[in-house]
Amino acid sequence: MRSRVRRWGPGLLLISPSLILLAVFVYGLIAWTIKVSMSDQHNALGSKGFVGLKNYTDLFTNDINGRFVHSLKNLLIFTVVFMVGTMLLGLLWAFLLERGVRAEGFFRTVYLFPMSVSFVASGVVWRWLMNSGQGADAGGLNWIFGKLHLGFLQNPWWTDAHWGMAAMAMPAIWQLSGYVMALFLAGFRGIPGELREAAVMDGATTFQMYRHVIFPQLTPVALSALIIVGHMSMKMFDLIMSVSGAQWLTEVPAVYVWQTLLTSDYAKAAAVSVILLLLVAAVIVPYLIWTSRAERRS
Repeated sequence: MRSRVRRWGPGLLLISPSLILLAVFVYGLIAWTIKVSMSDQHNALGSKGFVGLKNYTDLFTNDINGRFVHSLKNLLIFTVVFMVGTMLLGLLWAFLLERGVRAEGFFRTVYLFPMSVSFVASGVVWRWLMNSGQGADAGGLNWIFGKLHLGFLQNPWWTDAHWGMAAMAMPAIWQLSGYVMALFLAGFRGIPGELREAAVMDGATTFQMYRHVIFPQLTPVALSALIIVGHMSMKMFDLIMSVSGAQWLTEVPAVYVWQTLLTSDYAKAAAVSVILLLLVAAVIVPYLIWTSRAERRS
């Protein structure tokens, strides 16, 4: 027993402040949010009792105009377009840099620069770029299309009732594609040269080498990129608020939580927050389990 204390005691003592802060301000607040979500605290007067899962079921069955379900649909569209766009552009840019180009450092900087800009700042710019005006009232990209005699490309962007959330993902794709590129480029550079040489010696063409040798080696990198981009999209708030503000067309759960808190409906806001946490956990936890098992096998 004493040997165990001597072995683990100093380390636990060293990290104990972090553990205490984590327990109080992360897990403690999560527990408090779950508690509020199961109460009837729908105003600033406080809770009168425990209602169980009623607040959760009301979000799907008794929410005004199906608002919560609508926000989930918007989030799904945004997430899919965001993930596909960043993965494709990031992989393409990494592939081009990996193949060798002049001034690689310059292009890396250009691709990574958007990541250094806050979502609020880029959202303000993209709000102008995605101006919904057309014809004589055109602005932003629509104005550029008009000047280039490409008026058929003018469209309402995020104000479109059908694919507005797909357009809303454009600023996020622009901002994070460079980050995904950096991940893939690191993956390309981490592949041993011996594998490439062996493929060439076996008579593989360039296409076959990438298809059967290099791209399979990038699977862990691709999975990591998907997890990072996926969980960021689920919590997206500042970019959407900067571009469109709080509107029905572009509302996602994070925006719904904020608006619900403004009405002092703490129980509903907590319930939406818990559901959002579960969605993020559904993405993150399987990845953590997979990486843990992979480390044990290795």
